[in-house]
Amino acid sequence: MSIKLAVPCLLLLAGPALAADPLPDAIAAPGETVVLSVHAEGAQVYECKAGTDGKLAWAFREPIATLLAEGKTVGRHYAGPNWEHADGSAVVGKAIGNAPGTTANDIAWLKLEVTAHRGSGVLTPVTTVQRINTHGGKLEGSCDKAGDFKSAPYSAEYVFLKKG
Repeated sequence: MSIKLAVPCLLLLAGPALAADPLPDAIAAPGETVVLSVHAEGAQVYECKAGTDGKLAWAFREPIATLLAEGKTVGRHYAGPNWEHADGSAVVGKAIGNAPGTTANDIAWLKLEVTAHRGSGVLTPVTTVQRINTHGGKLEGSCDKAGDFKSAPYSAEYVFLKKG
């Protein structure tokens, strides 16, 4: 590969990391420091339910994802929302801010306030969780049978922060 081709390729590889800075105000956490940042691969699970208009539509039910660091599984993410690290520490969060995903198919970027801690480990000091760089996960529109489930694959980055 020539040098002329190598430089644009390196810039493309750096692109996604640069796109996250600065974060939208709605999910920014000024004054907080990163404790852990992980990649998540999983699915957003939806259930077919009647809406306020009586029509059946897909409604978000829960996330199911594997948390990865350097290609290795380090934890899991599931309904609550809960994040559990392999060291036994875990946090539960409540959404307090959101920003649209990059495309119409991407779930929102979120800022979540930690409302509970379990165990002791890397997640123990965490006060805020950000979900950024989402890809996929959205499922909208009508469905045929109440009680049916469907999952939409997604990936995201979860950034665990602490105050100070």
